Amino acid sequence: MRLINEEWLNGQRIVMLEPRRLAARAAARRLASLIGQEPGELVGYQTRDERRIGPNTRIEVVTEGILTRRLQNDPELPGIGLVIFDEVHERNLPTDVGLALCLDARKNLRSDLRVLAMSATADTDRFAKLLGDGEPAPIISSVGRQHPVDITWAPPGKQQRLDDAVADVTMRALRENAGDILVFLPGIGEINRVQQALERSVAPDTDVYPLAGALSLADQDRALAPSPAGRRRVVLSTDIAETSLTVNGVSVVVDAGQARVPRYDPRTGMTRLTTIPTSRASAEQRAGRAGRLGPGVAYRLWSKLEHTTRRSHLDPEITQVDLSGFALELAAWGTPLAELSFADRPPEAAYKQGIELLQMLGGLDHEEKLTDTGRRMLAAPVHPRLAHMVTSAHPRDHGLACVIAALLDDRDVMRGRPDE
Repeated sequence: MRLINEEWLNGQRIVMLEPRRLAARAAARRLASLIGQEPGELVGYQTRDERRIGPNTRIEVVTEGILTRRLQNDPELPGIGLVIFDEVHERNLPTDVGLALCLDARKNLRSDLRVLAMSATADTDRFAKLLGDGEPAPIISSVGRQHPVDITWAPPGKQQRLDDAVADVTMRALRENAGDILVFLPGIGEINRVQQALERSVAPDTDVYPLAGALSLADQDRALAPSPAGRRRVVLSTDIAETSLTVNGVSVVVDAGQARVPRYDPRTGMTRLTTIPTSRASAEQRAGRAGRLGPGVAYRLWSKLEHTTRRSHLDPEITQVDLSGFALELAAWGTPLAELSFADRPPEAAYKQGIELLQMLGGLDHEEKLTDTGRRMLAAPVHPRLAHMVTSAHPRDHGLACVIAALLDDRDVMRGRPDE
């Protein structure tokens, strides 16, 4: 909030990138509350399906796609003096793309544009070098309040389903501790199944709430609201509560130890969500959520021995996913890949494969230049294969093409149906 009064900003706006819609809304609400306002006044936010920005807004919290579209529409970012990238440690591909485009715009068009990267766990030296102009950018460290958290190892039985094990450990945590409980699960399907199991077992004074980006705004707000006096709550969340937002009142964490991440699927030639074990860094972040208010407890559904074999950090998306959408964005931007700055370079073979797919679909010509078809594909927020289907469909079949694209986009939606 203090940055808006800096002389170098010269009355321009600040844009802050959040990787998730729920996090963007929560961040804007939190910033606005610090000055006794609601989003849409000095602080606003914009996501794909919601916009709360007014004529006096100076700080705009936006999601990844919003920033990329602004850059593609006007690379000079007029009226914007600072772009903040939050949660850069997550290494999402859209964040890496947005950062690369911002740095390129600063280099060639806007030498006065300031770029700030924020993270709880990122490799600070790497990002300082990436953001620096000839020499590493300054690093500012802040030590938050953190109380000790006791770790309890609670691996499931050999024949026990993860959902059942999580429900059992959560009931154990309710018996052994006071306060609210935050449970980390890989996706909305697991959340629904654990919620059903817990609601059959918890005491009458305990509420069970799901928390995920796929839920309605009302359901999300309900999960984040403090518990009424005399009641406890269990919040079942995806990794969105790991660092992007804070669930108040939590003193106990139950961690299933899994995350759903994008990975390239050679069978379909597209990226799909895959469930994998979390990294040690992620486990530490999750456990830390129990130590915000006072000493806490974290139950991990794996063994201490297994913990030592887990990766310290997960691989960045740019090295693991299909890059055809990435190649389409770069073709629209116009700067050669070799001249853009990334914390990790994309694999050459995967990038070439993305180019070849776009040429086959007609999105790029033989010189790898963007075509009219490619521009239409770029406007559809789905994989290029699906974007081509939607933009090329006969008007009579356009609705059907959109439905098929939504189903094939694999955003964990179908897993979230309670009657699945």
